Amino acid sequence: MLLENDRNKNTVYERSVTWWNPAKTKDWREKGVDLVIDKREGYYLYDIDGKKLMDLHLNGGTYNLGHRNPEIIHTLEEGLAHFDIGNHHFPSIVRAKLAEEFSKVTPDGLRYTIYASGGGEAIDIALKCARHATQRKKIISIRYGYHGHTGLAVALGNERYSKLFLSEGHPEEFVHVPFNDIHAMEQALVKGDTACVIIETIPATYGFPMPEEGYLKQVKSLCEQYGTLYIADEVQTGLLRTGKMWAIENYGINPDILVTAKGLSGGIYPIAATVVSEKAGQWLSEDGFAHISTFGGSELGCLVALKVLEICQRPEINDNAHFVANYLREGLETIQHQYPDFFVGIRQLGLVMGLVFNHPEGARYVMSSLYENGVWAIYSMLDPRVLQFKPGLLCDKSFCDELLTRMESGIQQARSSIKAIKSFI
Repeated sequence: MLLENDRNKNTVYERSVTWWNPAKTKDWREKGVDLVIDKREGYYLYDIDGKKLMDLHLNGGTYNLGHRNPEIIHTLEEGLAHFDIGNHHFPSIVRAKLAEEFSKVTPDGLRYTIYASGGGEAIDIALKCARHATQRKKIISIRYGYHGHTGLAVALGNERYSKLFLSEGHPEEFVHVPFNDIHAMEQALVKGDTACVIIETIPATYGFPMPEEGYLKQVKSLCEQYGTLYIADEVQTGLLRTGKMWAIENYGINPDILVTAKGLSGGIYPIAATVVSEKAGQWLSEDGFAHISTFGGSELGCLVALKVLEICQRPEINDNAHFVANYLREGLETIQHQYPDFFVGIRQLGLVMGLVFNHPEGARYVMSSLYENGVWAIYSMLDPRVLQFKPGLLCDKSFCDELLTRMESGIQQARSSIKAIKSFI
């Protein structure tokens, strides 16, 4: 077996602290999550010591179709007989085919596809497109939003991720407004100097708060009024996770730019895409060499992405996603009724769910107790009251039943732990 002599947890931790990421490695252990992922299959992970976990994190939706999906692996293996990464400077059979497919499956008005190797890079591309198209620099994002960690993207989010690197961005160029506050949005737009508004359709790292009725449509209307482009960040919410191919479709909006990543890779080969309107992509006709990404749109990645899009368009996959969303909702509501003083809310659109707990650190406790009970689900980094609960598209009923049993045990255990230390609210 690959690296058989390196399969000792203490050795992995020592090397990680010494050579990889000291703080992150220590932090997880302090939270009681001593996970070193070894075998992975479907929606299950196995720790290097053999502990089996149901994966409800999915690495932000990367494993939307499960770990090591056989169809995705077969597609990659077939592709390796002919393709490699390719040369980003030249037309490509699969790159052109995938771009054409994106024009068919994305909202009306989007035309060109620009490739990246990850979500942050794809967001940077979106912002550059908006700045060129409008000849403006100002960008509006949501306070506590999250759009990645690359050069421009990191300045869009919470200062937790930008301040350390002196990368907050100039406050007149990077403006943050509260989510669901249309008045604040208009005040930021009214000068007519904004290149774009960028919003995660449902902000993930903020705990999946849901857009209020009419909010996103009003934002899009304001963008049109003030000559500003609307960017839909669908890195975590796209690819059927909300019951539609793109979450923005639930709100009847055609964005000027749409960004997808994570699940587009099938969990097997990194790829991301920024799909833009003709206006936002005008620079492609002026100077196609203006943006370059060596690994963006690798030909092997394009093959994988084509298979991902094909799977996500199958009627039976759509039906299953709706079944899982409804079935788990019913089960979670039953658990909520058992512990109404602690488990106080379910935020949901399809398979995108945030479970809200009545304690400022409630989801951290739940994460730890679920880990003990064989479930891996992560708390929301910018709102630790909320647990990110993200089942995959292909889950079956038996998986859901097992999951709900473990959820009930984990939530009960976390509630008891909090009560025991007298910090229950």
